[in-house]
Amino acid sequence: MSHYTVGVIRDFVALHYLIGGDWGRENQLHSHHYKMEVIFAGPRLDRHGYLLDIAVVKDHLERLVERYRDKTLNDLPEFAGLNPGLEPFARILNESMARALEPTNLTSLTVKLWENEEAFATHTLTFAI
Repeated sequence: MSHYTVGVIRDFVALHYLIGGDWGRENQLHSHHYKMEVIFAGPRLDRHGYLLDIAVVKDHLERLVERYRDKTLNDLPEFAGLNPGLEPFARILNESMARALEPTNLTSLTVKLWENEEAFATHTLTFAI
């Protein structure tokens, strides 16, 4: 089976501190310059030859990023009781993007979240069409 992928990238700065363990300086409030890659996959294009409308994606993505830009993740309700590391943050971003777009012709939606040039986490949602 073949499929198409389309990706959009945004970057933003957010703050956090890790909890529940001794991670040295990571336990202190600090910022990361995150890069979020959102990757959409599906088997067919629409009547315009698109997997999805990138302009619509960009609008949703900008609103999503604004929620976290320059904020302390630990203070946000979606992180209540969570260690705000890469993996939970990637999941939260991915689930938020899926709710905003309500994908109908996609088989998967992946968020790849970089916290620096060396470290990233991904979270993938799969959909039946």
